[in-house]
Amino acid sequence: MINVLICGIGGKMGAALYGLLRDGNARAVCGVDLHAPENVSIPVYPSFNEVKEKVDVIIDFSSPAVLKGELDWAVKNGVPVVLGSTGFSDSDLQLIENSAKSIAIFRTANFSLGVNLLMKLVRQSAEVLGEGFDIEIIEKHHNQKADAPSGTALMLAESANVGNSNYVYGREGACRRGSEIGIHAVRGGTIVGEHDVMFAGEDEIITLSHSARSKKVFAAGAIKAALFLAGKPAGKYDMQDII
Repeated sequence: MINVLICGIGGKMGAALYGLLRDGNARAVCGVDLHAPENVSIPVYPSFNEVKEKVDVIIDFSSPAVLKGELDWAVKNGVPVVLGSTGFSDSDLQLIENSAKSIAIFRTANFSLGVNLLMKLVRQSAEVLGEGFDIEIIEKHHNQKADAPSGTALMLAESANVGNSNYVYGREGACRRGSEIGIHAVRGGTIVGEHDVMFAGEDEIITLSHSARSKKVFAAGAIKAALFLAGKPAGKYDMQDII
């Protein structure tokens, strides 16, 4: 049994994690969030410096704003971290890189096994279809998502980019120019997450898609990552290590 600290327990993903961490080989022992949610039976602290419980792994679905305090505490206490947040700046990424020299850090923009399979299929398709097909990525999320494009869309673009193409974010007043990958974000309603990768060639179109119907799929993947990460040596890990 491993003890999990949920960072961002007051959010939707935090709630999904808390609901799944009541049974099995991992349990939630505390949370960190500025706003403690109702109907939670574990302690919730406004900062990491106030945490008193023994923690084996942190699962974080909050925001980049808490990253430094979180990693400082994790490094000081030797606690591995599962990062599910997106929208990190270059300085954030450097902080993650430096912290991974001291603790194990699992980072991915998407914990869905299906999405990670999609990444593999996108890479294979790009290699086979070559420059004769234009690539466009459309991602859709709920109207409360803070960043655009999604981290998953960027991961898919990286998988498709076998020819070092430029990325174009949305289009206005200009048509396609040379080798590029278009990335388009849609925000509305309560869409959990949808990603389409379109390969458009002469007289034919191939579209690879993934649609998440519930946040539980991401929470379950994050718990698998936490179980995987517990006891691992310092370094960076991702879904490919699990697969």
